[in-house]
Amino acid sequence: MNRTVLISGASVGGPALAYWLTRHGFQVTIVERSPGGPRRGGQAIDVRGPALEVAARMGVLDEIGAARVQMRGMSMVDGDGNELYRSEERTITGGELDSPDVEILRDDLAEILLAAAGDGVEYLYGDSIAVLDQDDAEVRVTFDSGLRRTFDLVVGADGLHSNTRRLAFGPEGDYLKNLGTYLAVWTTPNFLELDRWQVFHQVPGSSWGGGTMSVRDNAEARVYLGFQSDAPVDYDYRDTEAQKRLMQERLSGGGWELPRMLEYMWDAPDFHFDAMAQIHMDSWSTGRVVLLGDAGYCGSPLSGQGTSMAMVGAYVLAGELKAAGGDHVRAFAAYESELRDYVAANQQLALDNQKRVEAQTAAEMGDEAAAEALVEEGVADFGTVVNGLALKDY
Repeated sequence: MNRTVLISGASVGGPALAYWLTRHGFQVTIVERSPGGPRRGGQAIDVRGPALEVAARMGVLDEIGAARVQMRGMSMVDGDGNELYRSEERTITGGELDSPDVEILRDDLAEILLAAAGDGVEYLYGDSIAVLDQDDAEVRVTFDSGLRRTFDLVVGADGLHSNTRRLAFGPEGDYLKNLGTYLAVWTTPNFLELDRWQVFHQVPGSSWGGGTMSVRDNAEARVYLGFQSDAPVDYDYRDTEAQKRLMQERLSGGGWELPRMLEYMWDAPDFHFDAMAQIHMDSWSTGRVVLLGDAGYCGSPLSGQGTSMAMVGAYVLAGELKAAGGDHVRAFAAYESELRDYVAANQQLALDNQKRVEAQTAAEMGDEAAAEALVEEGVADFGTVVNGLALKDY
């Protein structure tokens, strides 16, 4: 019963799900829009809490650890580049340096998970789902290429702007909650000659700005630039050149090294821009189609938990399908029951983390009153939320 599964998306959740499904006896196909392989680039992401245990059970924890981003600390500077404070205990991108969490570049993690999934997975690169037509017996899929195939189940692991979600559940606007900030990430030379270090500049009067961190043994750097907007910004998430123009318009004239970062942006091979947003849905499945990770319950990069939720979700979804003998009705219901509270708590972290970072920054700058006021607003304990799910054995 229900042995063939199509997964849309080959970043983190898709390959992790493929690993577990193939080991539970399912036949898996992954379709990925990027030609020749998964999209390169992206920010440094974190593997935390039960996701570390998932990685260990996959046998890739040591490999992930070996590929981790090596950071010694961070600095915050003003518009002239003068250091306002530094920390050798935490970084903006990865948090506390002495934690068991693993910070790793997104494309490095995707490569490790794809290799772990093994040769038993079929890949359709440079293609995407165009039409989904399902009934009680199967899902008939037409791809952009014109290829037509039939599967027992379809999983959307295709991110915040999930094509699978749009086709199966309806318009993105019905589920997207914008958090009012926008972030772009791209690769540059290590132009500040940083040594396992990151430097950020906060635009005066804003909680956003930009920064850079050295990666890949200091051979290159990743740049992060962001801005706030109370009103939703209208942009085409597939039009990279228009997104670059938007960044130039919003951040030109900024201080410190922001102008030089924007110069590098125009030739960046892996520029990525998107809204800080969340996806909230009453159900993550409809019939034989189910969503995984950001497609169904994006927490936004502000949560710091998108990667971990995708890896944990993949483990649970595959495990519940195994436990239900392939019965998708039972399995999808159990998948949601197991993860709903964990997901809700981790999505709340996005809002709490904004307060937490603002409080830490205020304290570092010597404004203890502001720091205490922010803490008094109430934030959940980060470690308690991150580790708030005990994995079942399937």
